[in-house]
Amino acid sequence: MGERIRKNDSVVVRSGKDKGKEGKVIMIMSNNTALVEGINISTKHVKASTGAKQTGIVQQESPIHLSNLIFKDPDSGKAGRIKMQTLKDGSYSRVVKDSTVKRK
Repeated sequence: MGERIRKNDSVVVRSGKDKGKEGKVIMIMSNNTALVEGINISTKHVKASTGAKQTGIVQQESPIHLSNLIFKDPDSGKAGRIKMQTLKDGSYSRVVKDSTVKRK
């Protein structure tokens, strides 16, 4: 089975200072965190060196924990939890769960 949130997914922040903002996942890290475009921006002071692309005060994305992100379906535009749906050929597809379904 695949991961719930992957690179290039559109996500919505569930909690924290950027709650409600949307962004695109740039990279998933091994410690259950992700870099999201335009989310969790931090300021860093970079000293001039031969390999530095930018120097001075630089703003960059910081990792945010995956539990603070929720998947946004590109087709329907709805954000929600993901379920893995098995297709007829045996592969899996990620689908946003419908929260209106009542459980017994």
